[in-house]
Amino acid sequence: MQEIPSYKVACAVAGILDDKLGKDIKILNISQVSVLADYFVICSADTSTQVKALTEYVREKIKKTFNRIPIGNENDLKNRWNLLDYGDVIVHVLHKEERETYAIEKFWNHALVITQEDWMETAKEFSEYQKIRE
Repeated sequence: MQEIPSYKVACAVAGILDDKLGKDIKILNISQVSVLADYFVICSADTSTQVKALTEYVREKIKKTFNRIPIGNENDLKNRWNLLDYGDVIVHVLHKEERETYAIEKFWNHALVITQEDWMETAKEFSEYQKIRE
């Protein structure tokens, strides 16, 4: 089986979050500034229930699409910040208040931000809604 580049996985995750109405989705290319991963995908949700639902949806869709399961996952007890670690791509789904408080993008401001236009174009390849949109 051919390995999918981490960029495409990150874009697919962003598209999956977008399909489920995740908010303020950002992809940071951290490959040049950290050994943690190649990409962070960051998304906000309005409620703890949405944080959990978005996280589970990503887990399900990435398993189905790429046959990958997270090598690690973390969440706080109140589902205000969930994390899925795919090794090369780390997904952060945060309640909007936690996102403002922890300001991941500001901490990683030296990382390259992938534009929404770019990740949406790449994510089309993996979207189940692609035919509807065209």
